[in-house]
Order: sequence, then structure tokens, then C-alpha cells
Amino acid sequence: MEFKKQFPLYQRLQESEKILYKYPDKVPVICEKDNRVYECEIKKRKYLVSKDLTISQFMYIIRKQINMNSSMGLFLFTKGTIPSSSEKMGNIYNKFKDNDGYLYINYAFENTFG
Repeated sequence: MEFKKQFPLYQRLQESEKILYKYPDKVPVICEKDNRVYECEIKKRKYLVSKDLTISQFMYIIRKQINMNSSMGLFLFTKGTIPSSSEKMGNIYNKFKDNDGYLYINYAFENTFG
């Protein structure tokens, strides 16, 4: 079940505000598979990451948690946009954060070798 559907807005907002107050140098991220992906569910979907972490470093963290075929490419996107691999999570958060205070990132796969 999607995080937004599982918890009401007021609860998500309250939690994100508490996190941002306690950890001002970090951003709260919810990472879930895209609706079109049927396999490779990650166990953990809530992350607290440094604002200085790049999206490619975050992708490495996600890739380690997914038991996926090495021939599959992993793609992360937020609100339909694939961020640049060198972009910092703090910048992505400022551009794409949701009104509940979380940054929602979806992942998907593609077979890279045919």
C-alpha cells in the first residue's frame, strides 16, 4: 500500500515537521516502486538522507536493497522527472517536495541488455 494512502495528511505532515526540526541537514524521503513495476519490492521505504548526498549515491543505496538482475537498469524519478545523477538530494527536495513535507521518489527497471 502506498505511503500516502496508508497514513492521513495530518499524520505525515506532523512526522515530517518533527524530522526536519530534529535533523535540519537531512531530508525525509519516501521511496516506492512505480505502479507499473510488479517485482523487486524493497523492505524499507522511508529514508532520512543528507542534503549533500547525490541522487546517484541514493540510487546505490536503493540498488543494494533490491534483489534484482544485474542486467536490469534502475531508474529513480520524482513527479515524472528523472533528476540528474549529480544533483544533490537537498536541491531535489526543494524542487519536488510534497505538501506533506516528504520527497517521494519512485523506482522502475529496464532491461539494459536487450
